[in-house]
Amino acid sequence: MAARTRRVELTPAAEDLVRRLAATHGPVMFHQSGGCCDGSAPMCYPRGEFQVGAVDVLLGHVAGDTPFWMSADQYAYWRHTHLTVDVVPGRGSGFSLESPEGVRFLIRSRVLSDEEWEHLAAEPPLPTGADTAG
Repeated sequence: MAARTRRVELTPAAEDLVRRLAATHGPVMFHQSGGCCDGSAPMCYPRGEFQVGAVDVLLGHVAGDTPFWMSADQYAYWRHTHLTVDVVPGRGSGFSLESPEGVRFLIRSRVLSDEEWEHLAAEPPLPTGADTAG
């Protein structure tokens, strides 16, 4: 079976930060909601401390086995894009693990290519929280 089309990845700086956060906090996860303010930034949590909803979508894994989830409403807007998680100076106002580091994660996006769309059409739907519950 061919590998899935990558929907999300990290910049080298973001990957380094995720690995450092995981070394301190244990396995981590990302969740991208559609909230206001920092709710539209990707949040990094200790794995298991954020309850994924049944309709949240698993876009993929980054930094090895770090799951990246997105709320269904946000996914409806961003399904046509490839996301790159970056890290920049500045402090977000959320509960994301990087906040005390004086940096914050942010999303950079680009529209998926025609070739990527063709591959996606042949792939099964992305898993949801309902698929992973239990």
